[in-house]
Amino acid sequence: MPWKNGGGETTEIIAFPEGADLDEFEWRISMARVAMDGPFSRFPDVERTLCVIEGEGLALTIAGKPEVVLAGVSAPFGFPGDVAVTSRLLKGPITDLNVMTRRGRWSHKVTRLFVDRPHKIAHEADVTLLLSRSQGLMIAGKNGPEKLDTDDAALFEGTFDTRLEPASGDASAYLVELRSEGS
Repeated sequence: MPWKNGGGETTEIIAFPEGADLDEFEWRISMARVAMDGPFSRFPDVERTLCVIEGEGLALTIAGKPEVVLAGVSAPFGFPGDVAVTSRLLKGPITDLNVMTRRGRWSHKVTRLFVDRPHKIAHEADVTLLLSRSQGLMIAGKNGPEKLDTDDAALFEGTFDTRLEPASGDASAYLVELRSEGS
């Protein structure tokens, strides 16, 4: 779908409520390809977290403050969605993971995971999304192991625990925890 400001395109992974447009979502998880410098779309009353998942990196200027540089090794970076943000590519296009929640209604936390051996994860959130960034990330499913490849996602509701294991070598993933402010 097109960006709110028309400057590019994004791939929506999931949003709530289902079918909500960019002005009505309560929370939204997406990936975007950023191919040129420019302003970010503004989202009133929204908190955002951005992760560079492909490419060299992106420099952000937020509300006129000093530039923040994000690369694939950077921690997930949170900022308000309703302030002026401009971006500058470091060396060519990037792909980002973007998590947004409506302030006062939902909150979120994004964690990058490196899985080099079997790893148990247990979380208590209203909704949790696990986004694989590797080929062959094995996850314990209700009916046995399931394989997630690059950009595959698993969605959990409520408290859960599961086991992650790389099929071979190392694997990486992002864990997005969403909590209703009303619960």
